[in-house]
Amino acid sequence: MNLHRDQGSGIRVQVGCPALAQFSREDGKPVSRMLHPFRVCGKGGRSLFLAAMACVLLISGCRQDMHNEPKMIPQRGSDFFADHRSARPQVENTVARGQLHEDSYFYTGVVQGANGYREERDMMPFPVTMTVLERGQERFNIYCTPCHSRVGNGLGEIVYRGYKPAANLHDQVRMSQPISHYFYVMTHGYGAMPDYSAQLTPSDRWAVAAYIRALQLSQAATTQDVPAGVQIRSLESVADEEGHPEYARPWELPATAVQAYPPVASEGTPAMAPARPADPAIKIPASKPAATAAH
Repeated sequence: MNLHRDQGSGIRVQVGCPALAQFSREDGKPVSRMLHPFRVCGKGGRSLFLAAMACVLLISGCRQDMHNEPKMIPQRGSDFFADHRSARPQVENTVARGQLHEDSYFYTGVVQGANGYREERDMMPFPVTMTVLERGQERFNIYCTPCHSRVGNGLGEIVYRGYKPAANLHDQVRMSQPISHYFYVMTHGYGAMPDYSAQLTPSDRWAVAAYIRALQLSQAATTQDVPAGVQIRSLESVADEEGHPEYARPWELPATAVQAYPPVASEGTPAMAPARPADPAIKIPASKPAATAAH
């Protein structure tokens, strides 16, 4: 313990602790106040003070209830439950919001047939309005035209850059397929075509399928499909009027395309690419005649 007299105030300082000091006035009455430890203790006291503070911080952080925090760690066991599993099984007969999928045909495009196999249907799960067709046209032009082109003949821009020709949606095989087949292919992919389930929601896939059927009807229309009293103009005259006569000529498969098949004259029509055989081959069962239009 060190004692000294303050020359300025006449107060004696008694130091017994690095942080506390007791002051005594001339009349002997004690006065307690806090002194700065670094000024009182010097370098040695400074190190001692820092070590003491470090010990206090260390001790305050060594609480078992924080170290053994009650939480669930993935793929790790737990003593809290009887089965010793931290991951709890889902509650039976409950479905997350928006994942009920009660209408299986809407989400899969197939139904279970009498023979137990999946069966496609030529029907839409909801009414087809002009709004649905416009939505399908928009999605088709964004995701389908690079391969199938705007008219669906399979000669998109990437075919001219060496990609395999896409399916011609106007050939005999695709015209015979039910409308849910297009939904199923967009969901799962087929051949060289990847699936588009990530890009298109189920409702958008159905809208695109409906637009494909409308596109097929428009490209295969005849004079009998035109209402009475409506003037009929040939494609050649419209193309000449617009200044693009090449639009009325058959489109030829580019030489840069992979597996360029020879055209089938009996299946080609003006303003449409010559048809090609299906690759891989697709068989249409005789017991399932194709419907001419979607319901």
